[in-house]
Amino acid sequence: MGVTKVTRNYQITIPAEIRKTLGIKEGELLEVYLEGDKIIIKRLERRRKRLRLGKKLPPEEIERIIEEGMKECAE
Repeated sequence: MGVTKVTRNYQITIPAEIRKTLGIKEGELLEVYLEGDKIIIKRLERRRKRLRLGKKLPPEEIERIIEEGMKECAE
């Protein structure tokens, strides 16, 4: 178990050993809720596809990805 401090902006850092064990990476979404007097932090499932920066995509591929995203948003 690790210890963390609340900053003046009410932010916390997840200890490295916990991040490594769970494979939590920068940019992931976490759900925070109360369970009695405990604060629970749970990883949300990633539903969207990620594109890596620096990857060259042809215009057709960009259009296809945009269309897929619009369909997902409409659901």
